[in-house]
Amino acid sequence: MDVYIDGKFYPKAEAKISVFDHGFLYGDGIFEGIRLYKGCVFRLDEHLERLEMSAKALCLEMPWTRKEIAEIICESCRRNNLTDGYIRLVVSRGFGDLGLSPKNCPTPSIICIADTIKLYPEELYTTGMKIITAPTRRISPAALPPMIKSLNYLNNIMAKMEAQQHGFHECLMLNEQGYVAECTGDNVFLIHKGRLITPASHAGALVGITRQVALEIAATLKIPTVETNITRYDVWNADECFLTGTAAEVIPVIEVDARKIGTGKPGPITASILAEFRKKASREGQMIR
Repeated sequence: MDVYIDGKFYPKAEAKISVFDHGFLYGDGIFEGIRLYKGCVFRLDEHLERLEMSAKALCLEMPWTRKEIAEIICESCRRNNLTDGYIRLVVSRGFGDLGLSPKNCPTPSIICIADTIKLYPEELYTTGMKIITAPTRRISPAALPPMIKSLNYLNNIMAKMEAQQHGFHECLMLNEQGYVAECTGDNVFLIHKGRLITPASHAGALVGITRQVALEIAATLKIPTVETNITRYDVWNADECFLTGTAAEVIPVIEVDARKIGTGKPGPITASILAEFRKKASREGQMIR
């Protein structure tokens, strides 16, 4: 596998950055996780728009055009002979010194990794997943806006460890008010009495690309949608629950905190949204050839 770093491709074993890179030292940078389906980079323009908005929020000046970054992504896929896969695009503040100031980092770095990924066992997409609520709270939007997809994921990692220590793949994260924000790497959706409900971004949730696709699918299927505050009580009493994310796609949840969700099996609305998502995946985006 070859990895793109600042204008060149390197074999995986030789793909390295400086220990003085501020992305490494301080998590000072941004990233996008992007999927490739049948040679189509799914929703590439939306991903690159979010990258630009994250960069602007961090006052991180990117010298590349959107077209140039898109070509880096496509060439990374072509060079690694991928037709289906996962792309990790990283933009770091770049080489600097041991001080915090970004003014000492004159040139940002861009890295593109194109590989495969399998976040959850395939059988869970059929049988459904069991999750818990993590004790670790989601970092406050007043401290770091959740819309910024930054390199600092320690908050999420701590919650992920708590889930795995108890034998679960994933967990809910609550915000400081006790409302559901998101999971460690996925957005959360509930179905209750025919309505699709998801936490609003001000609750601490990343505005996910797959989340937006799920909302668009719901509109096409004429399913009413609501973005609002959600409590654990709401989750426990939902008719259906599912998670969305670039790596996760759309995965049903059948149990939360030892409470069975609905019938305890993936529900019909979740199945419909997953089926529609898979139809869209290889059609909406940019072909690499």
